[in-house]
Amino acid sequence: MPAPIILFAYKRPSELRRTLLALQANFLATESELYVFVDGPKHPSDSLKVEQVRAIAEQITGFRNVYLHISTTNMGCANSIINGVSQVLREHPNAVVLEEDIVTTPNFLDFINQSLMQYASHPKVFSVGGYTFPFEHPTNYVDDVYFYGRTCAWGWGIWADRWFATDWSIADFEAFMADSARRKAFNYYGSDRVRMLRRSVEKEIDTWDIRLCYEQFKQKKLTAYPTISKVENIGFYSNDGANTNVYNRYQTQLDDGLRRRFILPERVDEHSTYTRQFQHQFSLGVRLFNRLKTVAGLR
Repeated sequence: MPAPIILFAYKRPSELRRTLLALQANFLATESELYVFVDGPKHPSDSLKVEQVRAIAEQITGFRNVYLHISTTNMGCANSIINGVSQVLREHPNAVVLEEDIVTTPNFLDFINQSLMQYASHPKVFSVGGYTFPFEHPTNYVDDVYFYGRTCAWGWGIWADRWFATDWSIADFEAFMADSARRKAFNYYGSDRVRMLRRSVEKEIDTWDIRLCYEQFKQKKLTAYPTISKVENIGFYSNDGANTNVYNRYQTQLDDGLRRRFILPERVDEHSTYTRQFQHQFSLGVRLFNRLKTVAGLR
């Protein structure tokens, strides 16, 4: 049976409908179990949209089984996802994880599941991503994946052993911040990472994925990415997203979704062509340029 799907939702009913329609159209949908976690309203003004999301969730069909978990209180993004994924992974060896603003191609579940099987015991692979930037590909590159040392939480897969090895409290944070060499090494995979980790630990932002990236960094492992994106984040144009309503520099070219078998190499190494392009996307200059686009009102 395919890996269970975990879907997190909050207060974006329109995005959730699109996400569900795309997920239901996946080739493996009817064979997959779906766990849906809906967080409670943070403010009274959120109640109407949260209720709309709950109503949509209660009517979900098209999967092997649907398990609905509705919170009566607001757990927040980080706690909701950490607790929900942990709950499912206590019963399963792996899982596919999405949020309510992630539209997938019909072969998304095929790609994630095949990658989860291929790299389950590989000591260098930490997670599997469904999104990628529209990168240029190396000449004569035939594989359907490349590897990079940063997890992307937009339609992704992970194994229980990697997940439960994560120290969500970041107990060594002070020692890490005092070590300039480690900070530099952490930012190798993106100039935003040290600052984001600090803001997460100090509770300036309600995020969880940067803490997962920190665990990946400590384990010196890589994420398997598709060479053509299997997901699109549609949350950048919504005022209801926790971290959206900014210029969308993540627009990508989606897979046509037709092919169901993928070339997944046994050897796991970074390729300089992809690493260089990925690092450029998270360089300080590109980040500042995109911030200016947000200020200018571009979306």
